[in-house]
Amino acid sequence: MFSCDEKIWKRFCAEIVTEINLLAENWKYILGGLICQYIHGLAARGVHYIHRPGPTLQDVGFFLLPELGQERAYISETVFTFIFLSFVLWTFSPFIVKSKKIYTVLIWCRVLAFLVACQFLRIITFYSTQLPGPNYHCREGSKLATLPRPDNVLEAFLIVPRGVLYGCGDLIFSSHMIFSLVFVRTYNKYGTQKFVKQCAWLTVVIQSLLIIASRKHYTVDVVVAWYTVNLVVFFIDKKLPELPDRSNGATLLLPLSNNKTKEENHKLLNGNSGDSADWRPRTQINGKIMEEGNVVHVEAVINGA
Repeated sequence: MFSCDEKIWKRFCAEIVTEINLLAENWKYILGGLICQYIHGLAARGVHYIHRPGPTLQDVGFFLLPELGQERAYISETVFTFIFLSFVLWTFSPFIVKSKKIYTVLIWCRVLAFLVACQFLRIITFYSTQLPGPNYHCREGSKLATLPRPDNVLEAFLIVPRGVLYGCGDLIFSSHMIFSLVFVRTYNKYGTQKFVKQCAWLTVVIQSLLIIASRKHYTVDVVVAWYTVNLVVFFIDKKLPELPDRSNGATLLLPLSNNKTKEENHKLLNGNSGDSADWRPRTQINGKIMEEGNVVHVEAVINGA
């Protein structure tokens, strides 16, 4: 019998081993996705150099939604931060929760694939046509509307938080909506709580309206994001191999020392408490487990990227 703290610790250790093995297999996808995030940031900074402020364009959303004003611009950012952090925490939930369905490394391989594809299309779009930014710091008379030429090469390749918050020119389509829609669609497929899924979609709709009301984007930037991101995720998701479902009891490369430890780790990793009274038989992937020395292998395709 294990105490509650011992069960959580054993579950955490078993998950660490599994995720390290998955990271060793998929680190190239993770690294590539992170590098593309940096490239996307450089592209957004680059278009700021050539942005030219001008009169705000006529917009249906601006006509229908009252302007929040500069003092309330933080509201949309707060909602986005909530969506972002909530999703990140959920992807790492297998390390502590008893019931598991996803692998952290594999879910991020998938998410980064969606993000990179959408951001590639976004870069092409906002470099094709530069619209005058509707945000307050992008309007005529603002010193932040256009970036001065960099003094050196290092400055050109340096991305600072202030530049992310006060960018101009990277309008079509909204980067905030890319992240939010990718995250919500991913949870909608792999999450387990129906009520949370419904709240997530409602939150993204609210965020869409807040972005327009904050005058951070034109309505077209948000509308294009809604159908582009959903279509991109739909088609890429069809091309990628499906992730192994942990509810089927998949065990991946667990270092084990004896028969008792084997049984305990298998139960902990797949959502059981480690007590024999709490154990329920689970279907194994491909129905076959092989023992080689002190390591248990399951024949399963784990490269979900």
